[in-house]
Amino acid sequence: MSTLEGKVALVTGGSRGIGAAIATRLAADGANVALTYTRASDQAAEVVARIEGLGRKAIAIQADNTDPAAVTAAVERAAAALGGLDILVNNAGIFPFGTIDEITVEDIDRTLAIHVRAVFVAAKAAVAHMSEGGRIITIGSNLAERMPWPGMSLYAASKSAVLGLTRGLARDLGPRGITAAVVQPGPTATDMNPVDGGHADEQRAASALGRYADAGDMAAAVAYLAGEGGRFVTGSAITVDGGLNA
Repeated sequence: MSTLEGKVALVTGGSRGIGAAIATRLAADGANVALTYTRASDQAAEVVARIEGLGRKAIAIQADNTDPAAVTAAVERAAAALGGLDILVNNAGIFPFGTIDEITVEDIDRTLAIHVRAVFVAAKAAVAHMSEGGRIITIGSNLAERMPWPGMSLYAASKSAVLGLTRGLARDLGPRGITAAVVQPGPTATDMNPVDGGHADEQRAASALGRYADAGDMAAAVAYLAGEGGRFVTGSAITVDGGLNA
C-alpha cells in the first residue's frame, strides 16, 4: 500500500516549480490532490493530468492568495471535491527583490499577504476538516535564518514570520494530533530562480554542495513530513539548502 493511500492533500501554488513537484510526489505516494493556481491554468491542467495518470483524483482551483476569501473558498472546495482534507501544503509564494530604499509599502503588503496571512487563513480553514494525524506543511526559505546577500530583507522577513507562525500552530494544534512544520529550500531550479540566472553563480559558490537543488528534493522533504516519518515532527523546520546555511 502506498504511504499516503486514502489521504487528501491541498497544495497552494501547485501549477509549477516546487508546488507542481510536491503535488505530483504526494500523488505518487497515494494521495488525492487538489492544487491552486493564480494564472497558469494550462500548467495546472498538466499537473492534474499527471496526477490522474498515476491513478489518483485531482482538481485545480483558481485562487489568488492575496484574497483571504479566495483562500478559504479553495480549501472548502478541495475538501468537498475530494472528501475531506488531511494535508495542507502552503507553497504559493513570490520573490520580492530590492534593498530597503527600493521596496515599497505595496510590496510589503502583497508579500505579507501571500507569505503570512494566506498561510494563516488556509490553515484556519483546513484544520476544520482535519482529524488526528493532519499535517500542515509550509514552504519557507533558508534565508529566514541567514542572509548572505543584500536585496532580500522583505523576503527574509516574510519567511521568518512563517517560522513563528508554524511554531504557534504546533502548540495550538498539538492537542488535536495535528502537526505543523516548515520546509526551507535553498537555491532550487525554478522559474523564479533559474540555474542560469544573474545570481546563480554566487548561490552555487555559497553552497557546500556547489549546485542547485531540484524541485523534487523539496517534494521529498514534504513527502517525509506528510508520511509516517513526520508523525512526531512539529514546530520544526527542515532546511534543504545543500549546506548554504552551514
